[in-house]
Amino acid sequence: MSLSDTRSPSHTSVKPLPERELVALFALMMSLTALSMDAMLPAFPFIAESLAIVDYQKTQWIVSAMILGMVFGEIFFGPLSDAIGRKKSILFGIVVYIVGSVVALMASSIETFLLGRMIQGFGVAGPKIASRALIRDMYKGAAMARIMSFVMMVFILVPLLAPSVGQLVLQVADWRWIFGLLMMQATIAGVWLLLRQPETLAKENRIPLNRKRLMADVRIILARRDVMAFTVLLGCIFAGLMLHISTAQSLFQDVYQTGDRFPLFFAMLAIGSSIINFSNGKIVLRVGMLRCVIGALAVLLSSSFLLLLATWYFDGVPPFVLFMGLGMVMFSCFGMVFGNVNAMAMEPLGNMAGLGASLISSLSSFLAIILSTLVGQFYHFTVTPLASGFVIFSIVALLMLKYGHQYSLRQTDE
Repeated sequence: MSLSDTRSPSHTSVKPLPERELVALFALMMSLTALSMDAMLPAFPFIAESLAIVDYQKTQWIVSAMILGMVFGEIFFGPLSDAIGRKKSILFGIVVYIVGSVVALMASSIETFLLGRMIQGFGVAGPKIASRALIRDMYKGAAMARIMSFVMMVFILVPLLAPSVGQLVLQVADWRWIFGLLMMQATIAGVWLLLRQPETLAKENRIPLNRKRLMADVRIILARRDVMAFTVLLGCIFAGLMLHISTAQSLFQDVYQTGDRFPLFFAMLAIGSSIINFSNGKIVLRVGMLRCVIGALAVLLSSSFLLLLATWYFDGVPPFVLFMGLGMVMFSCFGMVFGNVNAMAMEPLGNMAGLGASLISSLSSFLAIILSTLVGQFYHFTVTPLASGFVIFSIVALLMLKYGHQYSLRQTDE
């Protein structure tokens, strides 16, 4: 079955880019989110020194502030992409992202720096949300899951390189130049989109920005209990990822004393996720999205529970080899969960794909901030909070998957 046979019938007049170029373009744009978080990790101590941050736990806000900005951006860009089109929304978001990067680059206080990070997060929501809606315009079902899996595969490959890129910048320049690199990537993605990707949302299918209609559509989406269950699922897994990113620099360099090898070990944790995600693009067409997600969450729960047992046995700091081994298994599950569950949540939304993507991402990101920040407060240079958080998040995710699937079946029967 070719991808062209599974495009959404409402937009068959849109000639898609070649598959490889399509995946490369949208992976480049969507990876701005991951790069903006992970490239900063080696710079945490330098940022803390430069901006006079004394309490280490406050450095977690370097990540959280950006995600908080994304929460508001995702609410904004979803309806905007339904009203003016996907392409314009993405380009507008990129411009805002560059403005936020400039503010953070020039910041002389933690308050100004966090403001820049929030503006960055608000802007990056444009490419993040409108890109998903654009793909939903052209593809459906398993084909959409396949494309999203390939995009997410490249997206997840970013953590393999991002800390190394950040550390490389630190070896030749000040930490502020990391933002210059981010602005360069955003500019390249924007120009590429402008020149190569056609608009996918026809004018007759656009939904004007109307408060009453918007609120009515929001209520319709919120009433879909399967969509909301999958949103909570995504929020839990994203919370685990945020918790890992927020504590990774300290765990590797302060607890395990890896020094300059931190980017290497951080990258090793992401290798499994990229491999599994690549396999997911092929497996999902054979066994379906549901089975892929069940398997991934079961492995995530089992491995995180083993890590928790190890932390109890070794007084909070298991041997590094054991930590890395179980960590690689845990993070290998991420790619399969994110790509498939996003597709499952978007599937029932039809022409409300932009608003739907907005709500799904915004609510899941907001939930992730709350959960990761709450658990992160218990971090005191041990692995226990990370392992405990993943066990709890995995259990809730499995419960949400079961509930969402059962509700979808009832809706189909009716």
